[in-house]
Amino acid sequence: MRGKTATAIVLVIVIVAAGALVMWFQRHGFSAREEPAWYEKTLARHARKIATPAGAKELKNPHPLTEESLPAAREHWVAHCSSCHALDGSGNTTIGRNLYPKAPDMRDMETQKLSDGELFYIISNGVRFTGMPAWGEEDSPQSIWELVGYIRRLSHLSAEEKQLLEKLSSGESGEGKPTASPPPKHTHSHASGAPPHKH
Repeated sequence: MRGKTATAIVLVIVIVAAGALVMWFQRHGFSAREEPAWYEKTLARHARKIATPAGAKELKNPHPLTEESLPAAREHWVAHCSSCHALDGSGNTTIGRNLYPKAPDMRDMETQKLSDGELFYIISNGVRFTGMPAWGEEDSPQSIWELVGYIRRLSHLSAEEKQLLEKLSSGESGEGKPTASPPPKHTHSHASGAPPHKH
């Protein structure tokens, strides 16, 4: 009997809280301008963890960044990621600041402590109800793994590399000469096996 009473009380509290939440949203609406509340951030982090399969978390990077693959990974970051996440990974761009939730600072511990497999899964499959798109059908697995390696560099970019990113973003090569067409392009294949293409 006590168990049924406790269940009924909890149910009433949940219904009242849900009703209050609905009324609040009816008065205030949904706005991407507001800063997400702490509980929204907490729920979003947990939802991301739950949405990433356990097997993906354990994946190791089979294509670690090398001196040879670094230029393409850097160009990939500039071409695909910097519009939201900024050249330096801070998320401080017009788009990044105005997403809801805002684009995360890729240099922060919250992102850097994710495993390589988690980063690969997020880039490949996107994150629902955020601005993060799924790139798995556009980019090859190798290019995404190399991008994961580049994300690891963001928290300790040198002044010279930041200048290089600026040049790439403005359509200049590393030597300061204009490229054929900005932003810099690199060739890679679709994951589905389609012919190579440029971005």
